Amino acid sequence: MPNGPSRAKPEWRFMLRSLGNYHELDNDEKRGFPQPPLVKEAHNSLLIDLPKTFENLIPHADLLTLFQQRRSHRLYSGTSISLQQLSFMLWNTQGIKAVKGNHYATLRTVPSAGARHALETYLIIRYVESITPGIYHYLPLSHQIELITFLEGEITELAYQATQNRPWSDLASVVFFWSATPYRMEWRYPDDAVKDILIDVGHVCQNLYLTCEILGLGTCAIESYSQQAADQLFQLDGENEMIIYAAPVGNKAPKHASKN
Repeated sequence: MPNGPSRAKPEWRFMLRSLGNYHELDNDEKRGFPQPPLVKEAHNSLLIDLPKTFENLIPHADLLTLFQQRRSHRLYSGTSISLQQLSFMLWNTQGIKAVKGNHYATLRTVPSAGARHALETYLIIRYVESITPGIYHYLPLSHQIELITFLEGEITELAYQATQNRPWSDLASVVFFWSATPYRMEWRYPDDAVKDILIDVGHVCQNLYLTCEILGLGTCAIESYSQQAADQLFQLDGENEMIIYAAPVGNKAPKHASKN
């Protein structure tokens, strides 16, 4: 029997534990510090409205079937999906159903610790009908996407670097990237913020999986990417906001690969 994995770092395991009692926390919320913004505001003028009706996208499939058929797909056909399909995925993963109080919290299509929702959604769009290939950011309050930059020249190369030049990187219709804005969670949960954010992004990605199954599309969760290139691609500082997870989405290739 081996003595144990030589590269294990048990000191990291503290993040798996619940470290704080909310009622006893000395946090910035109780100190009266201003609440961080609920979402990241738009910084560019090119905004694209997304469809808000999805009834025609939903097949007559029961929930059990969706769970049984859920798979990770890594091979895509390099063909376009519709703007309505993209909108449906964005709504199901980070859509805002209601804003509580005086912009105190948002209720979304996914759960989040204390309704803090410390995530932002970014997109590499290659094949979406009516959308110019580019780098985009989702605006959940208005259900729009904003253009960050077009996908051309050095930006195209940076997008490949962000995905570590994987074979699917130029055939996926869109690649979802989720960032964390830590202080949005730390404001209330300074001790458990890392754990809460990572749990939350799992909720989001599972909703993407189920939505793709509804739409007949393929996706695969990706935790290994180029941190530096991804943060640079979406113009993030890597400290107050950084990419933490990714998932390509596209029409499945005729002989698609499934993982788990």
